[in-house]
Amino acid sequence: MIVLKATQSKVLAVLQSVAGIVERRHTLPILANVMLRKTGATVQLTTSDLEIQIRTSAELDGDAGDFSTTVGARKLIDILRTMPSDQTVSLESSQNKLILKGGKSKFTLQTLPAEDFPLVQEAANFGPAFSVPQKVLKALLSQVSFAMAVHDIRYYLNGILFVAEGTQLSLVSTDGHRLAFASAALDVEVPKQEVILPRKTVLEMQRLLSDAEGAIEMQFANNQAKFSFDGMEFVTKLVEGKFPDYNRVIPKNQQNHITLGRQAFLSSLQRTAILTSDKFKGVRLNVEPGSLRVASNNAEQEEAVDELDVDYGGDTIEIGFNVTYLIDALANMQQDMVTISLSDGNSSALLTIPENETFKYVVMPMRI
Repeated sequence: MIVLKATQSKVLAVLQSVAGIVERRHTLPILANVMLRKTGATVQLTTSDLEIQIRTSAELDGDAGDFSTTVGARKLIDILRTMPSDQTVSLESSQNKLILKGGKSKFTLQTLPAEDFPLVQEAANFGPAFSVPQKVLKALLSQVSFAMAVHDIRYYLNGILFVAEGTQLSLVSTDGHRLAFASAALDVEVPKQEVILPRKTVLEMQRLLSDAEGAIEMQFANNQAKFSFDGMEFVTKLVEGKFPDYNRVIPKNQQNHITLGRQAFLSSLQRTAILTSDKFKGVRLNVEPGSLRVASNNAEQEEAVDELDVDYGGDTIEIGFNVTYLIDALANMQQDMVTISLSDGNSSALLTIPENETFKYVVMPMRI
């Protein structure tokens, strides 16, 4: 039976959209596979790592009839990548194996039964569905994902907090040294819901979301989140635990504000970062009326100093930061201008966008 028959580019695109979560090495060999379920001309592809499940459907011609199996996802992708994009490829089933043909090439692949594939048990009671344009969620994720913790013992920091309340969706991440907050308006009013999406889910969502106008629909349950977009269904487990109260971390009533060009500030930091040591990524910022000076030095007694003219008339402040934390935030923003708000040399700095309440970035100072 011919399970599917289409161009290499079409088959590869569908496979790649679901294969991002597939681990090459797994305790359960079947989790290295993609499940194919054929109904008529439609083929449904499903992958899982027991915590995340991605499913999509595509019209891929083949013989009539129903059929299901699982086959190694990475192997299939690796073979397809070696073929021309306009070449017609087919998958045929034959005695517990799948035969992939393209041009004069033929590959016989081992399969495992579809009924053995461990599907994620979907939660029974999801909250109300709401949606935002894909490009809005993609932008929100890029504004906060860099501040997620990596392998932190406080496991609830290894992800992003989603808060849907009223007509606002807010995303928050922190690794304990910095905190990023971004929000967008919703079309509908929703009751307050808070969930923490795991780091792997966030990275996979960023890979899959496009800049298209199309909407992404979200639903949250106690231990699961479900996203639907572009004919795909994405179900993920949530991180359990209590996320820190981010409102208490965001400084209020800072009296010193410097507004300057984002790109000029980013370039200055990137230049001075060259002479920081690998272990100690500290830079000093000296703010005084009319100027912002950025300086760094290293164990070889080398020094970098860069000065920017700024429209500023507040207090003279010297403060140190991990330069990577500042560069990360500025590199993931799109706006032309950025405002730095400071109280003194020992308090956290707040980076915001002028005339815009939707983005806040807090970074703790470091002793230099």
